[in-house]
Amino acid sequence: MTETSTNDDATDQRLRLLIGLVVVAASITTAGWLLHLVRFPAPMPPPWALALLSLSVVAANKLKVSVRIRSSLDGTTWGEVPVLVGLVLFPAPWVVFCSTIGVAALKLAARQGTRKTVFATAKEALTASAAGLVFLASGVRPDLIDPPFPPLAIVAALAAFTVVDNVVFVPVMAANTRTTVRQAALTNGKRKVLGFLGQLAATLLVVGLVAADANMVLLLVVPLVVACMHLWQSRSARTREERESWQRLAKATDELNAVDLTRVLHAATTRAAQIFSAAEATIDVTAGGQGRTVRATESRVLTDGPLIAAPAHRDEKAVDLVAHDGGVRVGVLRLCFGGAVRLTEVEQYKLRTFASAVCTAIRNAQAYAELERIAAENEHAATHDPLTGLANRRRLYEHAGALYQSTGQSGLFALLLIDLNHFKEVNDTLGHAAGDDVLREVAGRLSGAASAGDLVARLGGDEFAVLMTGLPTPALATHRATSMLRALDASIEVEGMQITVDAAGGIALAAGTGGVEELMRRADIAMYQAKRSGEPTAIYVHAQDTADLERLMLTGDLRRAVAEHEFTVEFQPIVDLGSGEVVSAEALARWRHPAQGSLTPVQFLETVERSGQLPAFADAVLEQSLIAMQSWREAGFDLPVAVNVSPRSLLDPKFPSAVLARLSRHDVPADRLILELTETLTISQLDVVERALAELRDAGIRLAIDDFGTGVSSLSVLSRIPVHQLKIDREFVASVETSAEAAAVIRTTVDLARNLRLTVVAEGVESEPQRRALWEAGCLAGQGHLFARPYSAARFLTALQRGFGGRPGVLADALHDTGAVVRMPARRSTRRSLPHLPA
Repeated sequence: MTETSTNDDATDQRLRLLIGLVVVAASITTAGWLLHLVRFPAPMPPPWALALLSLSVVAANKLKVSVRIRSSLDGTTWGEVPVLVGLVLFPAPWVVFCSTIGVAALKLAARQGTRKTVFATAKEALTASAAGLVFLASGVRPDLIDPPFPPLAIVAALAAFTVVDNVVFVPVMAANTRTTVRQAALTNGKRKVLGFLGQLAATLLVVGLVAADANMVLLLVVPLVVACMHLWQSRSARTREERESWQRLAKATDELNAVDLTRVLHAATTRAAQIFSAAEATIDVTAGGQGRTVRATESRVLTDGPLIAAPAHRDEKAVDLVAHDGGVRVGVLRLCFGGAVRLTEVEQYKLRTFASAVCTAIRNAQAYAELERIAAENEHAATHDPLTGLANRRRLYEHAGALYQSTGQSGLFALLLIDLNHFKEVNDTLGHAAGDDVLREVAGRLSGAASAGDLVARLGGDEFAVLMTGLPTPALATHRATSMLRALDASIEVEGMQITVDAAGGIALAAGTGGVEELMRRADIAMYQAKRSGEPTAIYVHAQDTADLERLMLTGDLRRAVAEHEFTVEFQPIVDLGSGEVVSAEALARWRHPAQGSLTPVQFLETVERSGQLPAFADAVLEQSLIAMQSWREAGFDLPVAVNVSPRSLLDPKFPSAVLARLSRHDVPADRLILELTETLTISQLDVVERALAELRDAGIRLAIDDFGTGVSSLSVLSRIPVHQLKIDREFVASVETSAEAAAVIRTTVDLARNLRLTVVAEGVESEPQRRALWEAGCLAGQGHLFARPYSAARFLTALQRGFGGRPGVLADALHDTGAVVRMPARRSTRRSLPHLPA
């Protein structure tokens, strides 16, 4: 009510200002006509003639075709006709005076109030003055005895009369109806044009008769002509208005044929305001649970919210929203006109018809919403676990299947399969209710730790799954899985007891072939690998899948491969990222299989380890590596070589002495050999190999952790193995420019290495932007196809001797000119100097 009162006060102030301006303008105009009579005296027309003119003005303005616009009436009168006829017979000042007096008398007799009377009188003075000025400017000389017939002046005077009438009336109408001036001016434009033409025709007819006969009695014809024209226009206006109103109602009914309740209510309120020319329309919905109130004008929705129990306004028209056949009342439709309005019988019937249509539309929309809610509940129940609210196996399979079918998938996706260890003991000891509490808590923690876009599901019992999506690189699957399992580290309080949840997770990356079932199988294999190794997670490795028949076939070929020297070694240079100089090399074993071609360790190492041929294989790789180092040193390139070592080799107590013997035989210093260890070493394996690693390190052999960051026990490995170097996995390097997650892993690895005084080597450097990004992150060395592919020992030496840009031993341009001062990022500063890369 406060808002309404404020709006009413503002509207009243605007109306007072506009009417005041009109009155001032009319007063000035009237004073001008009086001055005109003084300066240009003319005989006063006969009083009876002036009285007859005033009566004609009263009669013409009495006949009015009105159209309601909200609480105001926009009417078309015939007052222009007697004014224009009078200008042909009498001087303009007397016509202005007579028309003004006539309108004032009509308003006073109708008791329309002071404001309306003053405004109408002032408006009449201005419009009649405009017509009179046109006649004066046209040089028309009025004559009661021999009146002229100036059609052009009549047309111009009527146009001036109409323009001034709209200029004065439209702003007042806009202020009163709270619309824009443009909207008020365009309202009923067709009716105004037809009215103008009718007034023009009537004026020309009467003036033509008077001018032809010069008989004042013919003035009595004016009311008759006006009455005929009025009847014609009234009937046309009513017919047109009724037709347009029913058309708007039919269009509104069509718009109500929607199933969305919000759309129905918004359409109903805006259309109601338009059809019934109301300032505002409000619908209060009381049926269907929660109440709701929607309030709108014909152009926009003002409010839409909870039901507001507003008291009835005296200027409102309300109708219940019920169907034609009665039934349940769903609410009420209220129309606010901004003033007192009396609806016609036809309008009342239309209002009831419209309310019935709105009622039906609301009931239909509510029924559809209820059906949608039930369908959504059923769909949710079919695809979600009732205990935890997580997705179930069906939903997981559907989502994974959709990802396999999607062509616009951003990044990779992987499946993490989680099994709670010893969960049966919780059920057996504390009961199933406590077990359910644990499952719900685990579900909540996994959901909270999941990344956006990941799907967390409960497959049944104590088995959960997480479909991880949007992975920039495969290596990040392990990091994301590790963070999720860490969310289970904190103890869970159940019935006053603190329970620690231990879980194992298997990770399987989605392959290009197979499908969801194959993905689940691989994740299941990886999960049991994690259980056997005692690690939180394990990632599926094709080499460890005993179901691979090709791998079984290789077992029979191993003995021949060792005897026939089918195992060869290629070398990939490791380059200083800043200068482009080669600082070391990595030995990469290859199996030149006569039938299957060149095989990498990923394809055969698992088979070698299980066949008993591992010592012979490791000896062959080390022997070829030391021979290559010796040949390079003789050519002037004393480079360390990194050789990958299987954890199973470290379990052999003879391995350290065998390595040292090989070094002595080839006269290679121990510090020129780097043994690379995989980060997937388990804690249990570390317990066994610590003695071997200590013996190798004490002899001067340097140790490196390969693919750092992809395992689940990074810090554990670092704390147990006395390493010298960390190698960043190629998957992180590939995404260093595009993935903030990968870049963060690299920065963290570099900072960790700096604090531990270790060197860092990046694998898989493929482009100059990657090289620069790694160097700026603090990584000083790298290897990859940007510099060179793996070569045989002889080709490697040739590449060193050829060099780059005339510099032997260099494979790329330096990032900065020699002697240039380079400002490194402040975060790389450290109190301890970084160790130099081996040269």
